[in-house]
Amino acid sequence: MEIFITGGTGFVGTALSRYLLEQGHKITAVGTSLRHILESYPGFRYLSADTTRKGDWQDKLQSMDAVVNLAGKSIFRRWSKTHKRRMVESRILTTRNLVDALPVGREMVLCSTSAAGYYGNRADEVLREDAAPGEDFLAKLCMDWETEAFRAQSNEVRVVTMRFGVVLGRGGGALGPMIPVFRLFAGGPLGSGRQWFPWIHMDDLVSAVFFILNTPAMEGPVNFCSPGPVRQRDFAGALGKALHRPSFMPAPGFMIRLVMGELGQSFLNSQHVSPEKLIEHGFNFHYPDIDKALGNIVSQTGKSRRNLL
Repeated sequence: MEIFITGGTGFVGTALSRYLLEQGHKITAVGTSLRHILESYPGFRYLSADTTRKGDWQDKLQSMDAVVNLAGKSIFRRWSKTHKRRMVESRILTTRNLVDALPVGREMVLCSTSAAGYYGNRADEVLREDAAPGEDFLAKLCMDWETEAFRAQSNEVRVVTMRFGVVLGRGGGALGPMIPVFRLFAGGPLGSGRQWFPWIHMDDLVSAVFFILNTPAMEGPVNFCSPGPVRQRDFAGALGKALHRPSFMPAPGFMIRLVMGELGQSFLNSQHVSPEKLIEHGFNFHYPDIDKALGNIVSQTGKSRRNLL
């Protein structure tokens, strides 16, 4: 299969490219970096381009069997007006340019990223894919993002919007800044710790993308999160356990809002997300349990650090 990946140099894009290459597929990745760590791999091609702008990169879509759209500026920094605009443009314009360049009448699938933030702050409500959207900035951004992706259905393209929970993996993502804090005995829950925390192990994420590419019956929104959701305090406890560190240093909600602003409020949102569609179609999660997931990541992170010494 010929697969095109936007956001190909990111945390998820790099892991997904490596996984799909190992499955024997050919990958064309595009990103804003000048080089890619996987450039030497057979079957891998990298394009350096700004996907918020139309360009020659769009021509490569004509020969593709599948597109995975991962492009988007990180949400993990303070949401100034300028950064919020960049968050919107990087997602909406990239998706619009992708859809506009897709071939008409060619059998293909578009897997386009969204986020569990689609649902907003929902307390203890169980959120399946048919749940209503939230009303905050991130929820509205996800709605607009998905709307752009679903335009491809008019080209007879199978469209899946992947509502990611917090992605847990080695070498980056949400755990990147968390692990050093916990190692310094300063980790703990955010706010009350009662809010639901949707998460997914990177290995399950890339396997789920592969599963969807090969399951024609899957379309529409799909929740990408573990079937074992936890409250934020339990996540902090599990991370402390995996690192052999205490997790009793809570970060008060008012302080998170004061320091991080609107981004801080998003960290305090509660989203009890259920991966209903993946389960119904028979996807097998390797890491449904938070203790097993974090134990795997921390042990592999430790091995990587020792190999560098």
